[in-house]
Formats: sequence, C-alpha cells, structure tokens
Amino acid sequence: MLKGTRFVATLAGAVCAMAFALSFAADAPKAEAPKAEAPKAEAPAAASAPNRYVREGIVIEFSVAPAPEAKGRELVEGQLADLRFKLTDEASGQPLRGNNPGAWLDIGSHIQGQPGAEVKSCRDKVALYMRGIVGLRPMLDLNSYYVAVLNHDASISILDPLVSLAKATSTLARIQISKPGADWVKSADGKRLYVSMPFAGQVAVIDADSFKVAANIEAGRSPTRVYLQPDGRYLWVGNDAKVSDVSGVTVIDTQTLKPVKHLLTGTGHHEIAVSEDNRVAFVTNRDAGTVSLIDVRELKILRAEKLGGVPISVGYSSLARAAYVADAKAGTLTVLAGRDYKPVKKIALRSGLGPMRFTPDGRHAFIVNTSEDLVHVIDVSSNELLHDIPVSGQPFQVAFTRAFAYVRSLSDERVAMINLLSIGRGNKPSVQYFAAGSTPPKAGGELPLADTLAPAIGDAAVMVVNPADNTVYYYMEGMNAPMGSYQSYGASARAVSVIDRSLKETEPGVYTSKVRIPVAGRYDVAFLLEQPRLVNCFSLEAKEDPTLAFQRQRIVVEYLVKSREVPLGKTVPVRFTVRTEGGEPQTGLKDLRVLSFLVPGQHRNETIAREVQPGVYEAPVAIPEHGAYQINVASRQLNKEFKDLANLTLRTARPDIDAEIKRRAAQAKP
Repeated sequence: MLKGTRFVATLAGAVCAMAFALSFAADAPKAEAPKAEAPKAEAPAAASAPNRYVREGIVIEFSVAPAPEAKGRELVEGQLADLRFKLTDEASGQPLRGNNPGAWLDIGSHIQGQPGAEVKSCRDKVALYMRGIVGLRPMLDLNSYYVAVLNHDASISILDPLVSLAKATSTLARIQISKPGADWVKSADGKRLYVSMPFAGQVAVIDADSFKVAANIEAGRSPTRVYLQPDGRYLWVGNDAKVSDVSGVTVIDTQTLKPVKHLLTGTGHHEIAVSEDNRVAFVTNRDAGTVSLIDVRELKILRAEKLGGVPISVGYSSLARAAYVADAKAGTLTVLAGRDYKPVKKIALRSGLGPMRFTPDGRHAFIVNTSEDLVHVIDVSSNELLHDIPVSGQPFQVAFTRAFAYVRSLSDERVAMINLLSIGRGNKPSVQYFAAGSTPPKAGGELPLADTLAPAIGDAAVMVVNPADNTVYYYMEGMNAPMGSYQSYGASARAVSVIDRSLKETEPGVYTSKVRIPVAGRYDVAFLLEQPRLVNCFSLEAKEDPTLAFQRQRIVVEYLVKSREVPLGKTVPVRFTVRTEGGEPQTGLKDLRVLSFLVPGQHRNETIAREVQPGVYEAPVAIPEHGAYQINVASRQLNKEFKDLANLTLRTARPDIDAEIKRRAAQAKP
C-alpha cells in the first residue's frame, strides 16, 4: 500500500490546480451577487448549444462517439468511447493549438453532503477533485496516468497512483501473461505495451485501455530486447539464440500484429536502434563482434560492420544523424555516420561499458560504465568525451527527465541525479543522490532488461522500482527523499513504465482521449482551459449493457463445511454454493476457479470446481503441511476475481496441541 504523503503530487498537477482555482476567480462576477446569478450570465451559450461553449472569444465544442472498436453506434457502459474537444478562435475560426487542457468525467449529481443538503454542482466537484481529497474522486480523470509494473512472475501490475487511502491497495489490475517478461516498450500513443517473453517465444501485446492481453505474437527463438521504430510501423525483436541459424531479429508489423521477417544477423545478445527517418536499423551481435545494418523498407541486411570486441549497446542521435556503438571490452565508442553510415570515428573511453541513452534533445550520449563506476558523457556535435562522472555502486541504467539524468546502480540503493544544465565543456557536473529503499537492487536477484526507473508525467518526477524490497518509489525533483511508495503484494516488482491518460492534441486545435465508460448514466464532463482561464461542464449519457447488468447482481458464495479443522496430508473436498443475493442459484458455471494456499502464501494451488448439484460446487484442496489454509473463489463468467468473493479459512488438526490447550484451560478454572 502507499506510505507517507500522496503518491502523486506532481508539479503539473499543482500548476493545474492553481490554474483551476484562478479560473473560478476569472469567471466569477466582479460584484458580489447571489450564487444563483452567476450561471445566468452563461446561460445563453449553454442553452443554445449544450455541447458548445463560447467565452472570451474562444469556442469550445465537445463531442463524444463510440470508438471504432466498440460494438454498436450508441454509448454503452463498458464500451470504449472517443471524447473530442475542439478549440477555435471565435472571430477567425482558426484552431487554437498548443494548449494543455484538463478534463474530468463524473456521474451527474454524484456528491451530496448531509441528507437534504445541496448536491454539488459540476464545477464545485472539480474544485474538490483538484484539492486532492482522499475519497472524492471523479469516475474518470483525463489528467492522470497509470503505473505499469513488470513482475518477476508472468504478470504485470497496473497501479493507480492517485489512490493513497490507508488499508486500500493501489492495484487497478493484474494482467497475466504466458511467461515472465524480459523487456517492454510502449506505442507512441501509449495505447499498447509490447512485452517480450523469451521462454514463450512470443511478444505479448497489452491493450492499455482494457488492461488485457490483446495478442500473443510468435517472435522466434528467445525474443528478448524489443524496440519500436520512430514511426511505430515495425516492432523489432532481438532473438538471443546461441546458434547462428536462428539468432537475429524478428520484425513485427504493428498494424497486423504479425511477424513479417526474420533476419539472421549473428550470435549473441542484440541491441537495436533505428534512424530517425526509419530508413536504417542497427542491430548489435554481441558474440559475433558485429553490428548489422538493415534496410527497413526492404527488410534486408545491407552489411555487417566488423567492430571486434563486444558490441554491447547501440543508440541513434537525431541531432548528429549518426549511430553510436559501444564496445564493452575495448572501451570504445564507434560513430557510424554519413549517407551509408560508415565508421567515421572511434572515441576512446574505458573498458566495462554498458547501456547507452541520449538526452531528450539528442545532444549528449550517456554511457554507463559498470566496471569503473562511471558515466561517460559524449557531445555528439563534436563527438568528443565531455565528462567522466563518478557514480558509485556499479551503474547499469540511465533515464531522463527534462532537467536530470537518473542513474541506477546495482550495488547501491541510491539513485544518482545528474543536473543536465551542469553538463558542458569546462563545467563540473552536479550529482545528487536519493535513496530508493534501503537495499541495493542486485539483492533482489536476476533483473530483466526493462528499466527499473521511468519518468512520471509532468517532466519533474520519476518512478523507481527496487526489486530487493519489491517496492515502487515516487520521487519529485527538489525533494530529499521519495514522496511515496507502493509495495506490491503477491508479486515481485522488477521494472516500471508509465501510461499517460491525459488529453492529446491529435490535430490542430482538437484534443482527444479514448475512455471506457464505467457505468450507465448521465455524466458531467468538466473541461478546464488554463489560458485564458475557462471552465465549463458538458454532458453525455451512456446506456446500460444488459449483460453487465446481470453480472452486477451481487454474487454470494457460502461454504458448506461442517468443521474448519482438516486432517494433515489429505486432500479434502470443499463444497460451496453460488447464488445471487436474492437467493437465485448460479448454475452451469464452467470456470469457477478455486485457489488454496498455506498462509501467508505457500503451496498455492488453483483448480476448477465441478458442479455436483444445481448451484453447488466442489473442489479438491490438498493439505500438505500444518497450518492455516485460505480458500478463494473467482469466475470470469461472473466477472468476479478472488478478492471479490467470500473466502474460507481451514486449519490442520493438531491433537497434541489441542489436548494441551484443553488441559491448561481446565487447570485455569477455579
């Protein structure tokens, strides 16, 4: 659960909250008047066109429609919908570009104080949401983001960072994948996560709207590193096979979600980069000592550059229009530039090089040196070494916000922060540290390729996973320590990514978002524009889905056991009934999953219950050790997870202990 202060108090949120507060002042009448008079001044625009709002020379038009993948032509609960806000200048009709609006959706008349008190208006509710009051949350916050955590087992946890209620979990969803993931990458629009699964020979495609597995794509032998080229058309997957006849890259078409080519590039682990114009791909072959150049349009190998040594990482600078290949053994950085990307320079660094990343502007390359406890900084405009920055504890990963480079180390729980403004010839780089836990990451065992840190939304904060203590930390720039944390229960966190859910400008002056309508009903849609400060509430209505209405009936599970004591070493049948709250038995369920485990989590076993009588089900539960066993029931058909239904606790009989308890109780009697 979350600890300490709110998990997300981002700078962007603070600025947005301030702007929202000021917007009320801007919209309010200058002279004091009864509260009822303020809306009257705005009534003509709202009355003439409920989804069109005009004020201060700005026209805001709101529309909503079922998403193309939704079923039917009406807004229905549980289905995806496309929300669209169009901003234009009233006088010229020109689109208003480059804005950063906010929006919230909530059921109309949702918040009410004491019985009989006035129901909060849409604008009042948004003011409360912006204040960050725990328990007062809109149905949908279009200014938020979710945190995805890649676990050591075959699962991904989705966290809602705005939940910070004591004794409540932040886990929004848990996605099961076929095999444990090694690496992942997001699509440019944030709607998909591509996860490599080496032991499955596949890449899982995660739908970031529904948080479900949309597809499992065959991706060759041992698919490990995944890389999405700049235009998003192809997903490149490194096949880390040990034999040359299968080792290389698999190219997947992201539109059809099918592999289109497998290219044999050489043996060893593969790192991948693609030029900014999507013309050439660069693939390192660690054991072969080469880097392969591939024509992206024709998907054919142009040539293999024999670099020797151990090519351990590759990156592309859009500013320099050059590829950079790091040799871990020789400690050199080879620059491939020009029309044909020929080697033009070899920069001498130190042996022990590792991963490489470029700053957001493409100006500097940061290469970690795990063996030497250094971070090398290269100026790509001159292809010269600028700095050797000491970073303790075997640095192995680097990520960027707009202001800082964050460096993670294997044997140090602290995260190094390098101020990007201090980078430059003749400068001494500024390095600060903050602790993300109390145990170094390497104590958590084997780590995946995926990053253990990721920038949060707002460019002024990061999420950091510490695999050793199974915790995600939230750090805001300028603080001495993380502002909050989330400890995962039932899974071992290994890597982190952030899924942005804020409005995006998809065409000039048009800001859109795709949402899943939670429930049927009429919604208030609040819209905030910061400059000039405008707030208006639109509305939409969604119909009820009959299937979901049936599933929403409260399901009751009642266990039919005569005694909670069970014999050790036996398999005992556990019977239970499944019915609605009104007493109607739920018959014919074929997917009733029964999970049993020894508290606190050992000897986990999951089986399918069989129906022995109408509405009565039975499942075998093994009792291999002394202790307490918890039984949980779930069903996808009923839309119920293990946490949603009643559980049962059994314990093993211990005649010796039970007899001693009875003896002592008898002695204690007067």
